[in-house]
Amino acid sequence: MQVILLQDVEKVGLRGEVVNVARGYARNFLLPRRLAENATPARVAELQRVEAERAKHEARTAEQAQEIAELLGKTVLRFEVKAGPTGSLFGSVTPSDIADEIWRTRKVRVDRRKIASDPLKRIGRFSVPIELFQDVEVAVTTHVVPEGGELPPEEELLAIEAAEAEAEAAALAAAEEQRAEAESVLEEMIDDDEMDEESEPAVEEDAETDDDDSDSDADEQPPPAAA
Repeated sequence: MQVILLQDVEKVGLRGEVVNVARGYARNFLLPRRLAENATPARVAELQRVEAERAKHEARTAEQAQEIAELLGKTVLRFEVKAGPTGSLFGSVTPSDIADEIWRTRKVRVDRRKIASDPLKRIGRFSVPIELFQDVEVAVTTHVVPEGGELPPEEELLAIEAAEAEAEAAALAAAEEQRAEAESVLEEMIDDDEMDEESEPAVEEDAETDDDDSDSDADEQPPPAAA
């Protein structure tokens, strides 16, 4: 089944791409979550028209790429996003978001797959490398800002990130300790069960020995005296 992705979907494709997926995956996951829409002929034609228009503004030679690199090197992208108190985003800024913002602000098309950045998941100041042409790259300054606010000083950002990393490490260590404790308890239970199984035949053997001794004692007793 063909669908048009409305968001970047890991291992499936990038926003705006027409992809083939299993019908059940589309109906049960992509479509209900508004991650994709049906690839109707009209929508596909519209996407192709937009892509063709953008392609006219893409670097086709090394010289053009150098000119674009100079332009983007002076560009600062800004994304205002919803973020929590520790700076983590409710979502992420993806390569598709960056490519779309470059087009919106500079009317320059860059290949989203040549943006060498994982999705940005926290507020901060980032330098995003982009390959424009063979041997021509540029680092685009990108600010991810909390919605309705401004970025704190870099020192404060680093302190927040370090505190969050420390909290995550502590949580992982606690989880690992609980897992190890659970494994230890399970091993003790298994050992106890094995010991019980080994002791059961010995108990039965002792019982049989007692029975044999009783029979032997009965055989050795003298007959009752005659009256």
